[in-house]
Amino acid sequence: MSATSPLRIVALTRRYGRLTAVDQVDLEVRNGEIVGFLGPNGAGKTTTLKVCAGLLKADQGQVTIAGASLEREPRRARSRLGFVPDRPFLYDRLSAFEFVEFVGALYDVPAARVWERAEQLFERLGLGAAANDRIETYSHGMRQKASVAAALVHDPPLALLDEPLTGLDPRAARALKDLLRERAARGLGVLVSTHLLEVAERLCDRVVILHRGRVIAQGTLDELRGARSQASLEDVFLELTSADERDAP
Repeated sequence: MSATSPLRIVALTRRYGRLTAVDQVDLEVRNGEIVGFLGPNGAGKTTTLKVCAGLLKADQGQVTIAGASLEREPRRARSRLGFVPDRPFLYDRLSAFEFVEFVGALYDVPAARVWERAEQLFERLGLGAAANDRIETYSHGMRQKASVAAALVHDPPLALLDEPLTGLDPRAARALKDLLRERAARGLGVLVSTHLLEVAERLCDRVVILHRGRVIAQGTLDELRGARSQASLEDVFLELTSADERDAP
């Protein structure tokens, strides 16, 4: 692992009382790659992402974001990431433009740059016509678009996205996937959690499979396939998680 990677996680553990939701997780997102973060419901994916985003505190382990320690330099580390949660929190009385302007100010992005970036992102995601409407009038998909724009307005080295395609229409979903691939092509890092295995198979350079809070497999699809060269990611995922269930005490 490299300390200057967009994301480096070492021995990350997070507990809720007696339940260990994330158990000694090691994970890296390298420069210029999209990593798919996969796992059944309750595997610990959202908890891991929230710890990385600084919304939850780890019980053990280290998170480094583009060279900044989340524990020792929390403000600096958080400034280097953009986070799209599974349930975006937005200010309903603001418009999407106002909300993104507010987020940009938090990251000390000049106002002119915020508006330029916001216009570009809204246009790409298909929100341009409604960007000045109050968020309280938005559908779930429109809220998701506003959340993505807010997460990327400061152009961070790392993007963390938790089920970002939920609620998006096909055109917006394609636009978001294109945006993520463009970010990787520029040498930035993306960690995306999704249950859409076909999307992960086409979009991601590597995948990390989490089950019961532990990493049970990671690598490229070819590496995970092994000798079964024709297996889909769905085949590999189901086999690995089923085997882990059988091996559980």
